[in-house]
Amino acid sequence: MYSNLIKVIFILILFYQGPVQSKVKDINKFDHKDLSNYFSGLISFNQNKNTEALNFFNSAKILKDQHTPYLQSYIKILVQEKKTNIAIKELKKNLNKENIDFFEGYLLLLLDSVQQKDFKKSKQYLSKISELSQNNTFNLIIYESLKNYIYLFENKKKFVNKSKFGNLNLIAETFENCYLDLNETKNSYTKLVSTNEPDYSRYKFFYINYLLKKNQIEQVRKLAKKINTNRSNLLISQTVEWVESENFKKINDIFSCSEENHILSEFLYLIANLYSSEGIYDVSNFYVNISNFLNPKFIYNLSLLAENHIFNKNYTLAKNILNKFDKKDQSYFWYKVKKNTLIISEKSGDEKAIKFLNLQFKKIKKPNVKILYDYANLMKNFQEHDIAINYYTKLLSILKNDSIFYSEILYRRGGSYERLELFEKSDEDLLQSLKLNPEDAYVLNYLAYSWLERNFKIEIAIDMLERAYKKESDSPYILDSIGWAYYLIGDYIKAEKFLKQAIEIMPYDPIINDHYGDILWSLNRKMQAQYHWKSVLKLEDTENDMKEKIKLKILFGPKNT
Repeated sequence: MYSNLIKVIFILILFYQGPVQSKVKDINKFDHKDLSNYFSGLISFNQNKNTEALNFFNSAKILKDQHTPYLQSYIKILVQEKKTNIAIKELKKNLNKENIDFFEGYLLLLLDSVQQKDFKKSKQYLSKISELSQNNTFNLIIYESLKNYIYLFENKKKFVNKSKFGNLNLIAETFENCYLDLNETKNSYTKLVSTNEPDYSRYKFFYINYLLKKNQIEQVRKLAKKINTNRSNLLISQTVEWVESENFKKINDIFSCSEENHILSEFLYLIANLYSSEGIYDVSNFYVNISNFLNPKFIYNLSLLAENHIFNKNYTLAKNILNKFDKKDQSYFWYKVKKNTLIISEKSGDEKAIKFLNLQFKKIKKPNVKILYDYANLMKNFQEHDIAINYYTKLLSILKNDSIFYSEILYRRGGSYERLELFEKSDEDLLQSLKLNPEDAYVLNYLAYSWLERNFKIEIAIDMLERAYKKESDSPYILDSIGWAYYLIGDYIKAEKFLKQAIEIMPYDPIINDHYGDILWSLNRKMQAQYHWKSVLKLEDTENDMKEKIKLKILFGPKNT
C-alpha cells in the first residue's frame, strides 16, 4: 500500500514539474477525475491488473496527447492486453507530437514499417531508437540487431560491420543465412545446435524446420532420434513428437525463416528471455507479447509468459495463457497439466493438486518416458513416495541400465526410499547410481548426508563430500553438508568456513541457519548462534517440529535438544 502511495506522489511531482520535462501543455485542461483515473491505472498496471488498468487509462484519454508517461504506460498496457494493433494506431496518431519520445513507441512503429515494407520509415524510426538506447544494454542490442535485420530485409544481403554480441551473433548469422537461402545455412545450424549452452537446444527446432523446407525428411528423422527428450525443453520434446508422428505440417506452419515477421518474432523472444533471466518480468512480458503479435502461431513462446506470471504469482493470467496449449499435442498438454498442478498446489493445497494431476494423467493413453518421469518426480515432491517408487521402478525396467538417465532415476528412487526410512534400499540405489556416474556431485552429497544423519561411515561420507565440493563448490547444499560433516567430527573452524559460504548464498534456508547456529555455539559465539536460530523461527519454510527444536536450542544450546 505504502509503495503504491509513494509511487503516486512521485508521479504527481513529475507531472507538475513543468511543461518541458513533463510535456504537459495546459494543466488546467485536466480535472481531478482524469488525474485520479490515470494514477489508479498506474497502480493497477503495477499490480499486473492490466484489464483494470486499461479501463482507467481509457477514462483519462485527455492526457494521452500531451503527457509522455501517460502514452508510454498506455502503450505498454495495450501490448500486454494483446491489443498491439491499437497501440500502433495510437502511436501513429501522435507521431508529430512531443509525447511519443520513448523507446518502446518507436520500436513498435519500426516493426509496423517493416510489416509494410516501408524501409525508409524503418530507418527513420531506427535513428530514434538509436538515440534512446544509449543507457540500456538490452536496448542497444535491440538497436544493433534491428539495424542488421532491416539492412538484410531491404537489400537482400548481410550487413558487414556488425557489433559483437558473442553467441547472439551466431544466432543472427544463422537466421540471416536461412533468410537468404545461402549454401552455408546448414553449417550455421549445425554449429548453432552444437553449442554447449543448454538454452541453445531450442535451435534444433529451427534446424529441423529448415531441413523440412528442403525436403530432407530422412535427415530430420535421424536428428530427432539423436535427441534425448528426457532432458529437452518443451519445444524440442514437442518437435520430436511431431516428427515421430510425421506431423511435419505443424512444424512448417509455425515458422519460416523467409518471413521477416517470424525472424523478428524469434529475436524479440530472445530479448524477452534475457529480461526474464534477470528477473525483470514486466519488461519480458512486453517483448513476449510483441513476439506473439508478430508470429501468433508460435504458441511455445507463450510458455515464457506463463512462467513469468507464475513467478509473480499472477495465477489467473498464467492459466489464461496455459489454456492456449492444445491438448492434441501431448508434450504441450502435459506442460499445461504440470503448471496448473503447481498453481493449484499454491492456491488450494497439495491434496487438490494431486487429485487434479491424477485425473489429467489418466487422460494420456500412452505416456512417454518423459511424462512418466515427470509424474514420478511430482509425486515425490508431494511426499507420495510409494507411488513415486512404483513409477521410477517402471522406468528402470524400460531404460538401458548403462545410461546417465538410468543413474538419475536410481538417485531419485533412492531419495524416496530414504524418506520412507528404507535405508538399505536407499543406499543400494544411490551406490548403484554412483557406479554409473561416479562424480555426480548431488548423488555424492545426498548419500553422504544420509550417512551423516545416521552417524554412519562418517569418514567415507566426508571423502564423498570433498569430491562433491570439487565438482560443485558454489552449491549451498553441498557447502552445508560438508560443513556439517566437519562439525560432527569436532572440526568447528573448518565447519564454520563452509557454513558461512552456504548462508551467504542461501540466507533464508532453515536448515543452513540451524546448522550455522550449532557451529557458532560450539565456537563460543553464542549471541550469533541465537541470532541464526531465531531467524529460523521467522522463515516461512520452517516446519513446526523444527520450530520446537529450535526453541529449545535458544534456551539451552544444541547439546540439550
